[in-house]
Amino acid sequence: MTREEFVKLLGDFTHSAETGDGARFAQHFAEDGIYYDYIYGPHKGRADIAHMMQDLFHRDATDYRWEMFDPVFDGSMGYVWSLSSFTSTIPQFNGKRVVIDGMSRFVVRDGLIAEYRESVNGGVAMAQLGVEPERMAKVFKRWTGWLTERPETQDYLARPKGSRATAKF
Repeated sequence: MTREEFVKLLGDFTHSAETGDGARFAQHFAEDGIYYDYIYGPHKGRADIAHMMQDLFHRDATDYRWEMFDPVFDGSMGYVWSLSSFTSTIPQFNGKRVVIDGMSRFVVRDGLIAEYRESVNGGVAMAQLGVEPERMAKVFKRWTGWLTERPETQDYLARPKGSRATAKF
């Protein structure tokens, strides 16, 4: 895949997410692709990814927008900065508008997304919603678990300070 094809993929990917068409969104992924969402957790395979987008995210939000900027792509891995926004439909936060800035990593295989990860400051989103501090603390603990349990995090923590993982170029 070229950088230009990656940029086209990003446009199609975000447009599909905005429309809430889970099946269309999931078609951007390999059959065994994984989407790591910072709210809903990991989703593997097209059916699960479609469910996450259509039945979870678009259940909880409306007026969704997502734009990606400054793409960097090396033929198999890409990074972008993004802005996204939505209006909550969750009863206790109904009508509250949220804007999020984040970074995304795409691993691409055969023109499809094999793995998607995002890094956003979810605390900023929760503050915009007016989430109570006690609930935020519970969510932050869950996110901490997701981070510390990842194999790459475990590998990083197991290495002594000053050592480095072998770079994968």
